Amino acid sequence: MARKHISRRQALRLLGTTGITGLAGCTGGDSERADSGSGGSSSGTVSIGVLQPISGDLKYYGEQALWGFYSGLAYKGETDPIEKASTGTRSVTIGDTTYELHVRDTQFDTDTAQTLATNLVQNEDVDLLFGCASSGAATRVIKTVSKQTGIPTLIGPAASASITADSETCAANVFRASENTAMDARSGGTYVAQQTDVDSVYLFGADYSFGKAVVNNYRAVLEAEGIEILGEKFVPQGYSEWEGLLKNAEDAGAAGIVGGFTVSTLPQLFTAFLNGDYSYRVFGGFATRITNAAMGQTLQKELGSLTKNAVKKTKLGPFTTRYHWNQYDNEINNEFVNMYTKTYGVVPDLFTAGTFTAASAIVQAVEEAGSTDGSDIGAALGGMTVVDTPKGPDGYTFQGYNNQARSEMTVAAPVPTGDAWTDSWDAPVRPSDPVARIDADTVTIPKGADSMACTL
Repeated sequence: MARKHISRRQALRLLGTTGITGLAGCTGGDSERADSGSGGSSSGTVSIGVLQPISGDLKYYGEQALWGFYSGLAYKGETDPIEKASTGTRSVTIGDTTYELHVRDTQFDTDTAQTLATNLVQNEDVDLLFGCASSGAATRVIKTVSKQTGIPTLIGPAASASITADSETCAANVFRASENTAMDARSGGTYVAQQTDVDSVYLFGADYSFGKAVVNNYRAVLEAEGIEILGEKFVPQGYSEWEGLLKNAEDAGAAGIVGGFTVSTLPQLFTAFLNGDYSYRVFGGFATRITNAAMGQTLQKELGSLTKNAVKKTKLGPFTTRYHWNQYDNEINNEFVNMYTKTYGVVPDLFTAGTFTAASAIVQAVEEAGSTDGSDIGAALGGMTVVDTPKGPDGYTFQGYNNQARSEMTVAAPVPTGDAWTDSWDAPVRPSDPVARIDADTVTIPKGADSMACTL
């Protein structure tokens, strides 16, 4: 008698949505809908649950994440990207395979993300999950949905290093193409140690996972390179009483400081730094256009007219960047920038290369597996070198020990935006052309490191 196939949706309804460790191997959709194979062509439908914030104050994070993902699918399918970053169902056909995207708005809220992810798996029977811009939301989804059901999940652009470094969140079915905070810090620390004359640093960071990951990884790299760490301080998001803290770094004799913050804190830090008389440089990471806008507005307020020389004299940067549109010159990136700018009216931003690569990897996995079954796609993603990426051919490789993709990072200086980019980069400053490139092996937390608790 033939064995009756039970879908993930049916299993979840029978067993509930928590404590379902026995479903670790149940990662595909209904058998009648998915072809399976071991390579070659595939046909059928891949259903992807997409979780991004597309409303509220940080909706731009979700928009650029979606726009990058849509552009990755468009590049693979030689078509135009989906235009709207809105909820609903969208479809892209590449060859004989249809990618059905069920887009949901997380509102940058952890509880909402969990509820939506649960519904997508339990009631809509998706084959894969993709998304989460919030690291808190990503962590919750992984723990309560991905690890419980075994559904292949691509996280991005959530950037906390712990997602692919801690044993509680790493898993054989959890992948991330997007760059993370450890990569920010390890590339920045390598640049400071090897390509500047800075010999002592004071570390500042936001008092939550993002800031702690930045500080911890900077400390590890800088100490290994013989740079003296004179002190470190964590402050709440939005902190504004910077004069005393910056003076502490000056009195300690720091040659540089690191700021591990987002747009909620950086303007206050920059304003205090520019209004003071400090001898050290400020290092950290380039963020998205909204943070560059805030930084540029602060510089305009303090300096008046922005010139390249005036910005350079501020001693802000250079900063690391995961990706910006002008950091890579190759055929894939050139086409990506053109299609993205034409469709969305702005140039690709910080998160877009990672989410482009996530989409590219899914299509590549389907083609390599010759299957639209979720478990086959997940198996093909393991250890994959992604062929088509904005950082060039073979620009990202999923590491076998934690499923985090390693990729090159760049270092750039803040410069005035200039007329060439005014219409497509709505911020007074932008990243310069690359000052340095830090290779993929250097920026990635290695297997066996104290901060790497993931073993697959």
